[in-house]
Amino acid sequence: MKKSFHRTDRVSAQLRRDLGMIVHQAVREHGLPSVSVSDVEVTRDMAHAKVFITALQPEKSREAVKALKELAPELRHQLSQTIRMRHTPELHFHYDDSVDKGERIDALLRDNPPADEESSS
Repeated sequence: MKKSFHRTDRVSAQLRRDLGMIVHQAVREHGLPSVSVSDVEVTRDMAHAKVFITALQPEKSREAVKALKELAPELRHQLSQTIRMRHTPELHFHYDDSVDKGERIDALLRDNPPADEESSS
């Protein structure tokens, strides 16, 4: 059975790669907190793209998202130079807290290991 790939999935993957490089460059040029693009979700009409970022220092994530939102028009223009699409989606930056949640769960499990089943019997 053939696996189907939707155009939005392919566009999202390409945008994630291209925006990863563009955002990395913007971080260096503008002195922003270190962030990376973790995922991109494109609407079906390709007009909007949700760009999820993770921060090396989670406490500076709000500052980074705010700065990227201000730079969004410039980043969109740079993106339009690299992708081959008739219309470049409007960029909406969001913080991806899944890494933080995973680390918190990992810490909880490490600090509170499950009781050994043999000793409870």
